[in-house]
Amino acid sequence: MPRWERGPAVFPIKDNIPTDRFPAVTLALIVVNVVVFFFWQQPSGFSGVDEAKVVEYGAIPYELTHPGEDCAIAGSALACGDVPTDDAPAWMTVLTSMFMHGGILHLAGNMLFLWIFGNNVEDSMGHVKFVVFYLAGGVAALAGQVAFDPDAAIPTIGASGAVAAVLGGYILLHPRARVLTLIFIVFFVTVIEIPAVIMLGLWFLQQAFFAARDLSDPLGGGTGVAYWAHVGGFVFGLVAIKLFATRRREPEPRHPAH
Repeated sequence: MPRWERGPAVFPIKDNIPTDRFPAVTLALIVVNVVVFFFWQQPSGFSGVDEAKVVEYGAIPYELTHPGEDCAIAGSALACGDVPTDDAPAWMTVLTSMFMHGGILHLAGNMLFLWIFGNNVEDSMGHVKFVVFYLAGGVAALAGQVAFDPDAAIPTIGASGAVAAVLGGYILLHPRARVLTLIFIVFFVTVIEIPAVIMLGLWFLQQAFFAARDLSDPLGGGTGVAYWAHVGGFVFGLVAIKLFATRRREPEPRHPAH
């Protein structure tokens, strides 16, 4: 079973930060992720994916920290070491893993957050820099996961490490932004406006808490979630955003004058 880089469990609808540029890269990244999932991974149902492709193109920490050694499916588990395989080289999986997902809901959650927050981050730095920022964030996220679980024989897949970098950049760019959010409380459904710094800040604290717990339980309490990837991506966004962003926009007035 792969380890997912799972996105936040809330549902933003829109923020109040206007943009000047059309978010071409954000949209292109969403299209690539969707195409990879539906036409290359070819899922069956909401959570079924081709395990062979996940093992070949997902990032396995053991392979990255043991150059020349590989992991292959052996029964219901992965066997790692000097095993015969013609899988993709480990370095390639650093890139391919961030465009793969473990299910439709996994994909939908990541793409929702990328659309809501990615357009503003892209607007702050331009298209080319945003590509570099996003991919570097994904690499940093994977590095965070590998650093704290270097011998794991579990494929890590998902865009949420790179998306976490976007969230880390956004929270510094737009600390006064507000996000219209869909909230589910048991059977009660409502829409409220939440300050982005609270929403994203609480999300990061949650990821950090579960990541710290994983130090004594590397499998994430059985959830199979790559919490250290989320932490690594978010921290990268916090640290790197000022190197990439050249401008920021103010929130739109909540009660514009007529």
